[in-house]
Amino acid sequence: MAELKERLRTDLTAAMRARDQVRTRTLRSALTAITNEEVAGHSARELSDDEVLKVLTREAKKRREAAEAFGSAGRGDQAAAEQAEGEVLAGYLPAQLGDDELAQLVAGVIAETGASGMASMGPVMKAAGPKVAGRAEGSRVAAEVRKQLTSSS
Repeated sequence: MAELKERLRTDLTAAMRARDQVRTRTLRSALTAITNEEVAGHSARELSDDEVLKVLTREAKKRREAAEAFGSAGRGDQAAAEQAEGEVLAGYLPAQLGDDELAQLVAGVIAETGASGMASMGPVMKAAGPKVAGRAEGSRVAAEVRKQLTSSS
């Protein structure tokens, strides 16, 4: 069994005992998303830690987007609840890359691939994906790649 999934289950039990409603609700939701991912497709399978991490990243992104939507709609209480759930999930995700680190990583990938111009964006994104591995959102990576490719041409 994936270590991360087992850690989520253990933490859920601890949160239930501590009567921490936000943490309990968040971990239950995350474990449900993981289970749904496991049974999706033709046959049930056990997810690896990397796959569990992808599910958690997707769930955290949903919370972030929901918090923004609730905030802009003037529903601060629900925005705060979504933000709190996002913070719980962030504890299970790898540390996010800073802007400078991301810029350096993208510059390295562009140098490796010998890319120049926007026509090379696809190959650069493909090469950057494994190096970023959940430490930055795809939209941030794409924006940085676009910025560096347009400034180099």
